[in-house]
Amino acid sequence: MNYALPSGLSCPRALTRSQGPELSRIVAGMWRMTQWGMTPEQRVAFIEQCVALGVTSFDHADIYGDYGVEGLFGQALRLQPSLRDQIELIGKCGIKLVSPQRPQHTLQHYDTSAAHIVASAEQSLRQLGTDRLDLLLIHRPDPLMEFDEVATAFSALRKAGKVLHFGVSNFSRHQFECLDKRIALATNQLEFSPMHTAPLFDETFDGLQDLGVAPMIWSPLAGGRLFSGTEAQAEKLRLVIKGIADELGQPFASVVFAWIMQLPCRPLPLTGSGRIEAIAVAVAGTGFTLSRPDWFNILRAARSQEVA
Repeated sequence: MNYALPSGLSCPRALTRSQGPELSRIVAGMWRMTQWGMTPEQRVAFIEQCVALGVTSFDHADIYGDYGVEGLFGQALRLQPSLRDQIELIGKCGIKLVSPQRPQHTLQHYDTSAAHIVASAEQSLRQLGTDRLDLLLIHRPDPLMEFDEVATAFSALRKAGKVLHFGVSNFSRHQFECLDKRIALATNQLEFSPMHTAPLFDETFDGLQDLGVAPMIWSPLAGGRLFSGTEAQAEKLRLVIKGIADELGQPFASVVFAWIMQLPCRPLPLTGSGRIEAIAVAVAGTGFTLSRPDWFNILRAARSQEVA
């Protein structure tokens, strides 16, 4: 269906946790920015358009774009320095890629040592051209991760004013709670979509709701497979979601974002697009609530089974 962006569309804000950062309910994911072909001026315009929609939180990682995305975003902030105080910058660290940008890396591996966490955060600050990150996440669980060492690194960065809040990404419930005992974590960024519902059933979302922690959600549209996937699950979901979208007069993707945000753990989904229209469609999902039958109809299609 054709969709005209409604006037006055604005994304609400939410605390990720009591005493945690306040982020926009839709977070703009930057991991594909090197593929968008934007000039620095176009990047400035894109950030400004996001802010105008109320999407003020921007998700980064040191490794995105082969270590290139933070620098591209930083170029835009240097062109328009006033933007920095209008937005929240989220970073991640803990993965070392083999890359021409990091010739000292000879093997792809995880590194959650205090030295690497601090060095990565400081490098991100230089690339982004800012004096602080609003939120820093450990990108992946590390089998050699020492919880006390990570907490010590986080505390040192906070004391220096370089990072305001901390969290993790892709952690299990138990891993999250182990580190959270040592230093309060603001979020756990997780994969979730109608095509990947595991966090609903492995206690991950339950544990976060219990602690009053809002997860961030990556790949909410299943990497585009909800639109174009040829597997049976994708085709079934597409028909169900389209039927609900048509009945409500809402865009297909808005229904998916609304379905995710209806969870009681209050998820904050990420976008992955450089098109402002796609960001606006995600924001539109904050403006309505699905009926319980519609919500469970999508879950039924996702799991290919009835609720018993």
